[in-house]
This record gives sequence, structure tokens and C-alpha cells, in this order.
Amino acid sequence: MAVSSTPINLTLAAHVGISVSDLDASIAFYTALTGREPVAQGTMHSVPFGKSQGLPVAKLRYATINLDNSLGIDLIQFQEPVGERTGGMANRPGSMHLCLRVDDFDAVYRRMKDAGYDFLGDDYTFIEGEVTPDAALGTRVAYFNDPDGTNLEIIRPEGGFAS
Repeated sequence: MAVSSTPINLTLAAHVGISVSDLDASIAFYTALTGREPVAQGTMHSVPFGKSQGLPVAKLRYATINLDNSLGIDLIQFQEPVGERTGGMANRPGSMHLCLRVDDFDAVYRRMKDAGYDFLGDDYTFIEGEVTPDAALGTRVAYFNDPDGTNLEIIRPEGGFAS
């Protein structure tokens, strides 16, 4: 097989998959967060698909919520085999978070609070002396978890973080 000398760049994300314990609760949460309903919902039961993920089988329910930039959030409830929660704290190697860019920070923050969801702490605005470059000053963030503990962030970027 010939190997191409042309570099292949992976610069577009298609979706992020999030394993959940209760698909219906997660759909309600991510709908409240994004203001979007799922564009697709379904089931799968496949040994080959499971093996492609290092599992003996994959029996699951799923739903996809699309964002404006074509990134999909795939919510996946494995019914067989059922997994355990990772309990991923933000500072644990291997943990990740999904950051959602917002134009109206206060409106999204309030919508989540009104829907009964809590943030991990107070929202934070980057200030001088705590972040570089200075162009990032004024960026506002808040962190929270979905019903299964997945780390999430909303951000209203400024300066160097806005590009």
C-alpha cells in the first residue's frame, strides 16, 4: 500500500460522545443547556460495533443534539454491558470537559439555574495577574456537571480566547 506524502490534517470535530446512565434525564439536561431538541434518536444492538469499542457487545439507546457549528453531542446509554461512572474530576489525568461558547452568558447561566441545575462554584472572569496572555482578560467561565458527572463549561471568550 502506498503511503501519501501529503500531510493529512484533522481540523474538524464531528461529535462528542457522552456515555449516560439515563438517556431521558440526559436529553432533558442537554435540551435545557443548549435550547435544542435531539435531531436523532434510536437504538443499536451489535456485537461487531461493541467489539470495535473493546466491548463484547453494544446494546444501547442514543440521541444526538446538534450545535450551530455542526458539532453533535451524542448521548449514549449502554444497556449491555452497563458501565460504572468514571467520577472524572477536572484535575484527574484522562478526564475531559466539553466547553460551550455562549454570547449571552447571563441568559444561559440563568436558564440552567432556573431549570434546577447547579454550578460547581461561582462564575469567574479572568483578571490581570491570574492569566496570560493579557488579551484573555475579561473571559468569563462557569463549570458544572451533567447528571452523570461529565465535566462541562460555558465560556464567553474575550481577546486571545475569542479566536
